[in-house]
Amino acid sequence: MSTSLLDPNNAAGPKPLTQGAQSPGILVALWAFVVIPFVALIAAVPVAWGGWLSWTDVSIALLWYVVSGLGITVGYHRYFTHGSFKAKRWLRIALAVSGSLAVQGEIIQWVADHRRHHAFSDQEGDPHSPWRFGESLGGLTRGMFHAHVGWLFGRELSNRERFAPDLLADRDIRRVDRLFPLLVTVSVLGPALMGGLLTWSWQGALTALFWGGLVRIALLHHVTWSINSVCHVYGERPFAVRQGDRASNFWPLAILSFGESWHNLHHADPTSARHGVLRGQVDISARVIWLLEKVGAAYNVRWPKPERIAAKLVKPVAEP
Repeated sequence: MSTSLLDPNNAAGPKPLTQGAQSPGILVALWAFVVIPFVALIAAVPVAWGGWLSWTDVSIALLWYVVSGLGITVGYHRYFTHGSFKAKRWLRIALAVSGSLAVQGEIIQWVADHRRHHAFSDQEGDPHSPWRFGESLGGLTRGMFHAHVGWLFGRELSNRERFAPDLLADRDIRRVDRLFPLLVTVSVLGPALMGGLLTWSWQGALTALFWGGLVRIALLHHVTWSINSVCHVYGERPFAVRQGDRASNFWPLAILSFGESWHNLHHADPTSARHGVLRGQVDISARVIWLLEKVGAAYNVRWPKPERIAAKLVKPVAEP
């Protein structure tokens, strides 16, 4: 079956908002997969300076960053969460698998959390608003940490039956969801295997594990988390959003996030397949969706219409 957007405005209902805290085992794994890649990211500069970075490592890390990153932006986010397009079965499964390689959680829980975020953006009920502790300097500092990563460690899990019933009813997606631990293993060790085979050496395997596994995962983690934190505090807000919603555009992250940092338009028009709609706003994810549409793998794409964009602008943009 194809996925469809769960309308956040219809989220109110008999099912509770959350379904309990994370298990101790999940918390241990979470600490490991947040802290270890982060330590590798910090060590990356001296390691590279010491000569332990080759073009093979760069190529492997870039490949895995693109595949797993687009799995999150095109797959987890624009397709599964918001229904920005429909996809053939093989593409739906491929997007679920590639998004899992980003090591950001099982697909159904990720989607449930993000739909809940949109239903209560920067309000009570938002799982990761940076404004949670107020607008003072101390409150915002604490809130930024909470929105970026802190919310993961003390959260009540978003109710999957309330926010992602379509994915729970999808047999293929349930299977990918259950296979998440295996896909995490593939994401960590896959680069090492590639490095070892390409260089035919243990050193090549270890450096590829470091750069293509740990550093790549950490970088992608923090780019994605910055959309939750930075892009709800800093940046421009050219489009009108719901009262209280602070979603903003932060251009320095546009390339690394594959267009996700054009966050203001996304909150103004969540189902739009393109987030960067103004002149000069590079949106790699939208281009990938365009290519998938051209080859027939994606269809019924929700491209933004000029009149809809103009209607949502806070101030008219002069013609170029």
